[in-house]
Amino acid sequence: MKHVSSRDNALLRRLRRLATSARERRESGLTLLDGVHLVEAAEAAGVILQELLVSEHGVQQPEIDALLARHPGVAVTLVPDTLFAHASPVDSPSGVLALIATPPETDASLSSSVIVLDGVQDPGNLGTILRTAAAAGVGDALLTTGCAQAWAPRTLRAGMGGHFRLHIRERVDVSTALAGFQGRIVATGVGANARSLYETELTGAVVWLFGAEGAGLSPAVAALATDVVTIPMPGEVESLNVGAAAAVCLFEQVRQRLGTALNR
Repeated sequence: MKHVSSRDNALLRRLRRLATSARERRESGLTLLDGVHLVEAAEAAGVILQELLVSEHGVQQPEIDALLARHPGVAVTLVPDTLFAHASPVDSPSGVLALIATPPETDASLSSSVIVLDGVQDPGNLGTILRTAAAAGVGDALLTTGCAQAWAPRTLRAGMGGHFRLHIRERVDVSTALAGFQGRIVATGVGANARSLYETELTGAVVWLFGAEGAGLSPAVAALATDVVTIPMPGEVESLNVGAAAAVCLFEQVRQRLGTALNR
């Protein structure tokens, strides 16, 4: 275990750049995981840990000590708590950081359950939606250029490991990616052509389109929808947060698919 006590240390400067710069993460192909749960989720998905950074307080925690013991071949650097907080990408550091390579993107065929996120700029919302999608059994997540970075540390922390259960593609041209898709392409909305989510058949292949927190879907992405659904809201509120709307939609799909499977 290496010990570092200077903020000018080359490793700490490198980690700080990764914590704060989307460009650095994109160009290096690296990102940071904060916390034992997130590191364990990466481990379970077969992601290789390149380096570990541990705070003086963190190294005394049994779960972090156990994590280090499982990776005797990974370089570990111990730093004072103040330096760890400086390097950490989150406001409440856990005591352990892992450096990993961002999982590669592929052009594999889309699964039968896909989400498109169009301009979702808040990392917390984005991570939450990815976590929800993973829990609902979604296979693919396509992100447009206007979205927050999927592999940013704050997005990863909100995702709580869901990233590693999805095939994520960023900066996607959605019309090209969905060309030839055989199934429903569903957006949420209101209007004469909208029908209730609960009256829409979702047991087949479905792409869900979810837009930015304020602006909604861009016209180009909205035009791809074959179906528009509305979420019935008997309460006196105007709309749902995009993360909440995504959860309602995706788990209605789960409910329908489970019901179909049980009735076979």
